[in-house]
Amino acid sequence: MNAPLQSVLIQAFAELPFQGNGAAVVLLDRDADPGWMQSVAASFKQSETAFLLRWADQQPDQTSAPPWALRWFTPTCEVPLCGHATLAAGLALAHWGELVPGEFTLLQTRSGPLAVSVHGAGPSTVELELPRSALELCSPPQQLAPLLGQEPLLTWRSSLGYWVALLPATADLASLEALALAQGLGPELSEGLVVMQPSSPSGPGPTVLGESADYQLRFFAPGLGITEDPVTGSAHALVAPWWCEQLGRGRVVGWQASKQGGGMLCKPLSSGMIQLTGAGQLVWDGVLMTGCAAGAPGDWRLCLHGD
Repeated sequence: MNAPLQSVLIQAFAELPFQGNGAAVVLLDRDADPGWMQSVAASFKQSETAFLLRWADQQPDQTSAPPWALRWFTPTCEVPLCGHATLAAGLALAHWGELVPGEFTLLQTRSGPLAVSVHGAGPSTVELELPRSALELCSPPQQLAPLLGQEPLLTWRSSLGYWVALLPATADLASLEALALAQGLGPELSEGLVVMQPSSPSGPGPTVLGESADYQLRFFAPGLGITEDPVTGSAHALVAPWWCEQLGRGRVVGWQASKQGGGMLCKPLSSGMIQLTGAGQLVWDGVLMTGCAAGAPGDWRLCLHGD
């Protein structure tokens, strides 16, 4: 019988219980079959389930190999990048005693090696680095304005496959109906739509780690099996450089105006990466009793180096 696997559920980018975005994290003891991982993610029904593997053990001839490998699965597919499940993976490693608070580790992913470090306790904060993706200014698809209830001020396409739409601060972002919007996006927009706006200048708005938010957004990705993602690190990493340029700042504070809500501090780095800082909450700690279905030799190497 396969050995049980350590597993946790973490609310990422959450300063309060049940805020933020849930991600399950599973610690593997060997290469895992992708179909098995997809079945686990479908059972957990979180926006993403993260799978960690000791990558250095899979690369005995490479002394510089990152210590860990990380893959992300939505309930319906594997994705090349996920910020909130990366934060959750960092907290899980610290919880299991595999990552010393204050030190960083590298996670090998389909998007390259990502640096993660954990700080403090109860709740802990995590710093993670995601790659910067380009935004291309373009005309909006015809179906977008009716779904948003108004013409966006600007729209972009991105190398991530996401579309981005900018609304004025006066728009009621919270009133967008997630299901109706997701059903109306169509194939062109279904892999990801970011709808964002500047924070309202009138009255106090949401805060992240004690700082007022500069902008807020919502994210819809029905093509990935996600009607609405509660808090999306990759979306904030995508738009944060634009907000830094608009505000003349080296760092901005982003908030995600979903029902659960959550946010992060976003800082473009000279390396071309984006540093995100956010809190997380451990929801449960247990073991996955099904054990790990072994993958074919080299499954992880092909996935992490072949994309």
